[in-house]
Amino acid sequence: MVARTTRRYYMLGGKGGVGKTSCAASLAVRFANSGHPTLVVSTDPAHSLSDSFAQDLTGGALAPVEGTDSPLFALEINPEKSREEFRTINQKNGGTGVKDFMDGMGLGILADQLGELKLGELLDTPPPGLDEAIAISKVIQFLEAPEYSMFSRIVFDTAPTGHTLRLLSLPDFLDASIGKILKLRSKIASATSAIKSVFGQEVQQQDAANKLEQLRERMVKVRELFRDTESTEFIIVTIPTVMAISESARLHSSLQKESVPARRLIVNQVLPPSSSDCKFCAIKRKDQARALDMIKSDPELMGLNIMQAPLVDMEIRGVPALKFLGDIVWK
Repeated sequence: MVARTTRRYYMLGGKGGVGKTSCAASLAVRFANSGHPTLVVSTDPAHSLSDSFAQDLTGGALAPVEGTDSPLFALEINPEKSREEFRTINQKNGGTGVKDFMDGMGLGILADQLGELKLGELLDTPPPGLDEAIAISKVIQFLEAPEYSMFSRIVFDTAPTGHTLRLLSLPDFLDASIGKILKLRSKIASATSAIKSVFGQEVQQQDAANKLEQLRERMVKVRELFRDTESTEFIIVTIPTVMAISESARLHSSLQKESVPARRLIVNQVLPPSSSDCKFCAIKRKDQARALDMIKSDPELMGLNIMQAPLVDMEIRGVPALKFLGDIVWK
């Protein structure tokens, strides 16, 4: 993971509460201390990178992390700020989102006629999945924007499983949706060419179509990135409980369906060996052993590279503690 010279993307995901952020942050520290300028990104609305690094990384902008050998930056995507931007853009010049969109498509008259249905209010409200869409837009920036070109490693601390799967499937969904809109626009354009020439909206419509086509092409790039076995890897994080292992198996199955490469499974919070167990520890160790045996026999997980992270007697917080964890996990 460290030795490769080309740019690499790592996504860490799994059930809530298994320690994804600590594992993602420790991997980022490991990369930075190995000479790779690194960016760690949280796409989880409930950010905890600041807590993990014990530094204020809030604000939704690139923030430097102190204490590593090579540059390490963190970015907590701010969904509330992005929602406000969404509303502002959609309500510019006193209009509504649906009116602006349909004006751009040369269908402003139709939007006026539909105004009484209050469709504008519906579209001016951020839709479900906006957090994932915002994360996708950031991925596009990582691919294209010059300010991100310095980073040879980008680590994603993703939201719990359901959000992550929406994030991974969103490029397919948007690509198909934009394709349908473009086809519909083409049909409308051919049927209303005379009207367009009268009102002089040809250029405006074509500009809207070009923007949609550009967005569709970017979605294809993101989809290809998520599925590129040479540049991207999804790392599943779990803990040694039956419930967590079962969810990890379902996650891996979903990743395979999305053609997202996953090779590693981190089992976090494993009890270290002990010569004298209390009754509670003995029962806990027995439960963990049962869960670890599940991994060995589960058809979804048995082929993965299994890595264990011990349950430690201190809080993993701050760069030195993250380095300590990373030296154990990322061998």
